[in-house]
Amino acid sequence: MEENLPLGLQDFRKIIENDFLYIDKTAYLYRMVSRPGAYFLSRPRRFGKSLTVSTLNELYKGSRELFKGLWIEDKWDWSRKHPVIRLSFKDINFEQRGLEEPLSERITEIGSNYQIQLVAKSARDRMRELIIALSGPRKVVVLIDEYDAPIVHYLGRNIEKSVENREFLKEFYSVLKEMDQHLELVFLTGVSKFSKTGIFSGLNNLTDLSMHPRYATMLGYTQEELEHYFDENITATALQMKLTREALLEQLRVWYNGYRFEEDADRVYNPVSVNHFFNTGKFQNFWFATGTPTFLINLLRKEGIYELHFPPLNPAGFETFELDRLKVEAILFQTGYLTIQSRDEDGLLILDYPNKEVRDSMLENLIEGFVGVNTERSASLVISLRKAFFADDLEQVFRILQTVFANIPYQLQDKHPERFYHAAIHLLFTYMGLRAHSEVCTSDGRVDSMVETPTRFYILEFKLDHSAGEALEQIKRKKYYRSAWESGKPVTCVGVNFSSETRNIEGWIAG
Repeated sequence: MEENLPLGLQDFRKIIENDFLYIDKTAYLYRMVSRPGAYFLSRPRRFGKSLTVSTLNELYKGSRELFKGLWIEDKWDWSRKHPVIRLSFKDINFEQRGLEEPLSERITEIGSNYQIQLVAKSARDRMRELIIALSGPRKVVVLIDEYDAPIVHYLGRNIEKSVENREFLKEFYSVLKEMDQHLELVFLTGVSKFSKTGIFSGLNNLTDLSMHPRYATMLGYTQEELEHYFDENITATALQMKLTREALLEQLRVWYNGYRFEEDADRVYNPVSVNHFFNTGKFQNFWFATGTPTFLINLLRKEGIYELHFPPLNPAGFETFELDRLKVEAILFQTGYLTIQSRDEDGLLILDYPNKEVRDSMLENLIEGFVGVNTERSASLVISLRKAFFADDLEQVFRILQTVFANIPYQLQDKHPERFYHAAIHLLFTYMGLRAHSEVCTSDGRVDSMVETPTRFYILEFKLDHSAGEALEQIKRKKYYRSAWESGKPVTCVGVNFSSETRNIEGWIAG
């Protein structure tokens, strides 16, 4: 069945005509478009947004032959054909040419497909002219994919360009409000919802489906969909990997499931990772590899955030965010690196990594961003550290750590050396699969780090330009070890001193 997997395909017609696997989501589309309106859906990259736009395009063109056997086939009025304006901002070459010229050309091209010659000069005016020209017995459908690509692309690298593009788009999207009487449906997708982008301030009837309970599983694969549509793949892959069906499903859940876009909704699998897994028969970090979040890592490093555990958050914080006040938690959620785990009794949302793929990949990138150890080296490094810890060989643990710090670029250490050392140790220990907690609060103060292995608990205290003995004495004086007693495991206290002069571990002592 691997040859029928739609690897990288986002075109509905191509998927259906070539008999590729299609997970039927048409019931959601029918629910959404059963009445005219304007809708917005935010989802992480490579999550099926473009395929959804492509499917709507064919639906409104009346391509009934493509929907044979799908849920919507006998429910849709196939005489209901509408002119469609379909734009994808990820396909517009705004990096080299800006927004105005390539967008104008794309709108002109759409007009030519309908034998309409546009004379307006600006992209905004051409869009207005095209909508009026197409509107007649049937109103116009406007589908805009990755509406925010020209904004998101420059985050963390050129905020002025992000703002410039936001202002351009604000003006461009305002035409949709003016043309409301000519429009049957407006549907936009993107990664983030930016306030001050005119589409949201101007279209006051825009319905945001991003965290709507009835659309939470519209994109991604539910457990039921996975087991139904990939039934043959699951059976064949389990046999190939010498696993039971149940064991394979459990590993798939741990690796690729876990995304939740509303607190009571079913969790969904990342579609690109599932398809690539069944193609290769290997558990790998497929989705994360499709785009490294460089600007996110830079932002986290700038803010000194290396542990992605945040206090419960107000859901209103996910509605929109400002370019000049980027909310790290909101960005991490909307880009797919954190997801909703639950809602507490106060109505606040609790976030965490969705699955093993995202957790491991993010830790690798954080290690590279904070510690300077590239992702190719980090895996072998942490295996060595884990073996040393599990053997209770602290001499080897600190030999490895000293080697790591000796090779770290000095630029990473200069600004906040103490925070840097804490971050580096915490990330390495966490990536090892150990239970690591930084700055744990106790009745007598805060423990720098607590690490739990299967057989032992380690309490670590770090000092900068003091002594390892002083660090160990602080653990004992403030009785930090009491917080580990509940584990029932032996406790080892370790004092560590870093030298700002040598930029390395100068000494350590256990007791």
